[in-house]
Amino acid sequence: MNKLKKFVIAAGLIISMSVISFNHKTEAATTHKIQNGDTYWKIATQYAVPIIDLMKINNATTTTLYAGKNIVIPNSKISAADKDLMARLVRAEAVGEPYAGKVAVATVILNRVKHKDFPSTIRSVIYQVDSGHYAFTPVQNGSINKPADAASKKAVNEAIAFSGNGNGSLYFYNPKTAKSSWIQSREVTVTIGNHRFAK
Repeated sequence: MNKLKKFVIAAGLIISMSVISFNHKTEAATTHKIQNGDTYWKIATQYAVPIIDLMKINNATTTTLYAGKNIVIPNSKISAADKDLMARLVRAEAVGEPYAGKVAVATVILNRVKHKDFPSTIRSVIYQVDSGHYAFTPVQNGSINKPADAASKKAVNEAIAFSGNGNGSLYFYNPKTAKSSWIQSREVTVTIGNHRFAK
């Protein structure tokens, strides 16, 4: 093998190893130094990661945290763009609703992503059109394009932290304005403000 060919192979191997090393670093989880008053819930909400995943990656058998210690934060499975899209939908759907209602709207989106009867990504759930009907009115009327407020962003983070818990709501509607008898026939899981949540 000539020297040039050996050099090219060696350079390629180094580049490949660098890429592998770089990819490994980007996939590595972050750490968080525990402060007084921190809880798993507070940290999960801050980083928008499911509390179940946070406790699992830290092998937590209790909810006790010790200030000054580091805990591992798992990588978020939801991109910043998807979180923003969710927050814009939450703002549009739950404007004027209680904060708990905003969290519940975001939870419906996450529940649909996991459910076999709905698309498997946040974006496709939000923009779903079935037989000419939009899944969410703000997509149809364009109000989803307005920026999200701070409460809606926080509600999305809380819904993500709450993932894997809850009562499995897949729908929500305002009983005063809902025209569909089908939606009103669904099993109601909770009523928050003007919205009924159902599965």
